[in-house]
Amino acid sequence: ESGPASGVWGAAALGRLIGELDAIAIDIGGTTAKCSLITGGQVKLNTDYYIGRTETSGGYPVMIPVVDLVEIGQGGGSIAWVDEFRRLHVGPQSAGAVPGPVSYGLGGTEATTTDANLALGCINPHYFCGGTIEADMEAVARALDKLAVALNISRQEAARSIIRVANNNMVNAIKLISVNRGHDPRDFTLIAFGGGGGMHACALARELNIKKVIIPKQSSVFSAWGMLMTDLRRDYLLTQIVELSAPEAAAQLDRDLRQLEEKALQEYIAEGIDPARVHFLRYGRCRYQNQEHSVEIVLPDGEITAGQVKAIRQRFDTDYQREYTYTLDAPVELVAYHLVAIAEVDKLKPEKLPITGRKIEDAIKMQREVDYVEAGIHRATIYNGDALEPGMSFVGPAVIEEAGATTVIPPGLPCQVDDYGNYHIRTNQ
Repeated sequence: ESGPASGVWGAAALGRLIGELDAIAIDIGGTTAKCSLITGGQVKLNTDYYIGRTETSGGYPVMIPVVDLVEIGQGGGSIAWVDEFRRLHVGPQSAGAVPGPVSYGLGGTEATTTDANLALGCINPHYFCGGTIEADMEAVARALDKLAVALNISRQEAARSIIRVANNNMVNAIKLISVNRGHDPRDFTLIAFGGGGGMHACALARELNIKKVIIPKQSSVFSAWGMLMTDLRRDYLLTQIVELSAPEAAAQLDRDLRQLEEKALQEYIAEGIDPARVHFLRYGRCRYQNQEHSVEIVLPDGEITAGQVKAIRQRFDTDYQREYTYTLDAPVELVAYHLVAIAEVDKLKPEKLPITGRKIEDAIKMQREVDYVEAGIHRATIYNGDALEPGMSFVGPAVIEEAGATTVIPPGLPCQVDDYGNYHIRTNQ
C-alpha cells in the first residue's frame, strides 16, 4: 500500500502548505479508489488492518501502524455489467492496462468508467492519454449499446448511469472513513488526485455537501510527490493498563511516556540523527473498564499531572461519544501507549510558480458539449492546464486538460489557481 499511503501523506503535506488542515484525501486511479481522513494536518494510522479481507475470507492481520485508508475496486478501468436482475454494477472487475478500456482499441469489449467519460465529452478523444492515443469511439459506442439494450435505455443514459453508479460507490467509501467514524464531511476539504480524481471530485463533493475541492498540481503523479514530502517516523506501542482514577495514574503515565521517548531518541541518535530534529506525538488507547474495544486519543505533551489526567478522561468521553454516540458513567483505563517519533529530514521545498502575465484567454483550447450527468449538457470551456497560472480564475462549465489527468468543473462552480498551481474549486455556491 505504499502508493496509496504516499498520496495521503502528500495530501497532508499539501494541506499544511495551503492552510487546509482537515481534509479527505481520495486517489482515483485505473483500478481502485482509495480515501483517507486527515485531521489537524495529521494522517490517521491504524494497527487493526487486514490484507485480503473479503466477504468470504477473514484476511491476514497486520498488527503494525499503517495509514488508515479505505480502498474499493472503482477506477477508470472498472467494468460496467448487468446482473440477472437487470441491475447495473461498476467494478470491482477491471479491464486493467491490457486490453484496458474499450477506447484503447486493444481488444476490450466491456464498457468502463473511462469509456463512459469519453462518451459524455468529459475526456477529449483526440487528446486521450495526453494525445498518445486516438480513442476508439466506435468501439465505445458498441460497448455502450450492448449495455443500453440490456437495461432498455439509450446509449447516452447508459453512459450517465455508469458514472452515477461509480460516483455512488466512491461516496460510500468516503462515508466509511468519515460519517461512520463520527466525522461530518462538510467540515472537510476534498483533496482529489490520481488520473481520475479531477473527473469525479466535484460530483462527490456536491453529493456530500463538501464545501471545497482541491486538485493538486500534477495530480496524476501526486503520490510520487507525497513520497518526497515525508519525514522519518517510528511508532512505539506499549501495552500497559492504567486506571485513570487511581491516585498514582499521573505519575505512571508520565514515567512510561518519558521512558518511551528516551528509547526513541537513543535509537535515532545511534543512526546519527540530530536529536534536535526529533519531535513526538503522544497517543493513548483508552476504554471503559473491561470493554473489549478501545479508542485512541491524543495525550498531552510535557509532564502529566493530576489535572491533565482529568482532561484525558474528558477527551476520551468526547471522542468516544463522537464515534459511538454515547458515553458511560464508568471508570476509564488506558490499555496501551502509542508514541510517534518523527525525525525531520531534508525535503523538497515547494516553490511558488512564476507569473508571466498571460491572460486566462490564452489558456483556452476550445469549447465543446459536455454532459455533466446531474447538471445536464452544457457547452464547456476547455482549458490547457499547462497554460494556467497563479491568480487565474474562471467559472464552470469547464474542463481542464493535462497530459495525465482531466478536471471536470460543473456549471456555476468557481475555480481559482493558487500560488503553487493547485486548483481550488468552490462547491457551496
